[in-house]
Amino acid sequence: MPNTSSPIALPGTVQPAAAGLSGFDINSPVSATAAAGFKNAGYAFCIRYIPRTAQLQAGNLTNAEALHILNAGLALMAVQHVANDGWVPSAALGTQYGSYAALYATQIVGLPPGVNIWLDLEGVNQQAPAADVIAYCQAWYTEVKSAGYEPGIYVGWDAGLTSQQLYTKLSFSHYWRAYNGPDVATRGFQILQHTQKLVNGFMIDPNVTQTDHLGGTAIWLAI
Repeated sequence: MPNTSSPIALPGTVQPAAAGLSGFDINSPVSATAAAGFKNAGYAFCIRYIPRTAQLQAGNLTNAEALHILNAGLALMAVQHVANDGWVPSAALGTQYGSYAALYATQIVGLPPGVNIWLDLEGVNQQAPAADVIAYCQAWYTEVKSAGYEPGIYVGWDAGLTSQQLYTKLSFSHYWRAYNGPDVATRGFQILQHTQKLVNGFMIDPNVTQTDHLGGTAIWLAI
């Protein structure tokens, strides 16, 4: 279980993301110096990782790191790590991971309600029935939504669902497209990811915000 001592309240307000802004997701901690460097390089937001289980906390977003990111003038969202390629989805697993995403975001990071927390849907076992993928996503959604956060879904390679299923069978209204991910029917995406690049000594995945086809945007915490 996470440390249950209260994290320091994070500054800023929960707000819709403006379209056309450049940001990045990164799988390593961001120091105050690094955050300032990214801001100076023209980036407007950062998406950092949170773990699936208590045993996988190392290297993930913390309250102190969130303060570094926000105080540098970068908006912040969180995405939960996905399991290794070939993982097998189920409703029970979605409940487990979604519950821990919400718990970690609340008790370790101190993210306020309403912010996007993203499910990373990729690398699904190719033999998994679509119904199991849907059940996993819906269970995850329920846990994160019931904790007061706004669930989003990152759609990557081997997501296990068609473009139509991603839209019609899931409750999500926030979609983030991987550089190698499929489309989402009707709604489209609010964040578009591009291929990795090196910036200020860090490997990042660049991303750009946009308004989706139904007028929706990502929701982040920003000062």
